[in-house]
Amino acid sequence: MPVVLKSAEELERMRLAGRLASEVLDFITPHVKPGISTGRLNDLSHEYMVKVQGTVPAPLYYAPPGYKPFPKSICTSVNHQVCHGVPGERVLKAGDILNIDITVIKNGYHGDCSRMFYVGEPSIQARRLVDVTFECMWLGIRQVRPGGRLGDIGAAIQAHAESHGFSVVREFCGHGIGRRFHEEPQVLHYGKPATGLMLEPGMTFTVEPMINAGKPGIRELADGWTIVTKDHSLSAQWEHTVAVTESGFEVMTQSNGSQSAPDFAR
Repeated sequence: MPVVLKSAEELERMRLAGRLASEVLDFITPHVKPGISTGRLNDLSHEYMVKVQGTVPAPLYYAPPGYKPFPKSICTSVNHQVCHGVPGERVLKAGDILNIDITVIKNGYHGDCSRMFYVGEPSIQARRLVDVTFECMWLGIRQVRPGGRLGDIGAAIQAHAESHGFSVVREFCGHGIGRRFHEEPQVLHYGKPATGLMLEPGMTFTVEPMINAGKPGIRELADGWTIVTKDHSLSAQWEHTVAVTESGFEVMTQSNGSQSAPDFAR
């Protein structure tokens, strides 16, 4: 399937969807604390999306080939859960780290982003992992420009993660996004510079590195969705949706509560 280049009107709709996705994360932030269940975080987010924003939670009943429908409206991945964690009865405790992944649909277009959260005070290793993963995402985003290559993004992420003793998950990647939840291109978070598809204005895709404190190996739990590290090491992920512009990039999933980009990315 070819890469879909977005028109100015389509980009404007994606800006709205992206901001709304990020605002769900703003809304849920004060609720992330010891004693709350991931299922409750899901219910609060669902109500906010549907009743306040008038958006559609894209993950709910999403069923790509080979998967059963996803049963919840958000993904909540705790500690060694890498991605696609299914909200449920798990109660958060002090010291946990949590990724919340939000995708909304507004006026037919998707906005997709995720953030890491600390539940109480994290360990030194957990804080370091989360910080480095955030830097990885932004180093990848900084490679986005017309004439650049997809491999530039992955190479920057891989180099930074591995320089800190961490590893990059290979089996999942960023993706094109627009009218469809997952479009071309696939955006790997590892690779070689100056390789892969050349970037053009109008491309929109996610940059969402998944970085493990231990080895890169993963496995899928019995629920058919939740991915965890094989060695039970901690994992972290951050995600933004970006557009390739005439002069560089635009981050489309920012809101008042978004964490500021590192100094090197400003």
